[in-house]
Amino acid sequence: MAHSLSAKKRIRQNEKRRLRNKARKSEMKTRTRRVLKSIAQGVFDEEALRLAIKAIDKAAQKGAIHKNQAARRKSRLMKRFYQAMKAASAG
Repeated sequence: MAHSLSAKKRIRQNEKRRLRNKARKSEMKTRTRRVLKSIAQGVFDEEALRLAIKAIDKAAQKGAIHKNQAARRKSRLMKRFYQAMKAASAG
């Protein structure tokens, strides 16, 4: 257990940040799941995709995830979205 006041304060700060980051990550994952669910159902909701990308960007901007991880997540999500859309229109 921490003894100094600064160490105790650091513990409090870290806990606040952890909870804040947890909420941001959860929001990001929820928005991503909504897009993937719509793709699976054959509904291509571009608004849901836009909101998912916004949540990913926000998480990266606030430091909850790394910027390269955000870029990778967005790339994979958009790739799946547009490939599924292309497949649905072709077949």
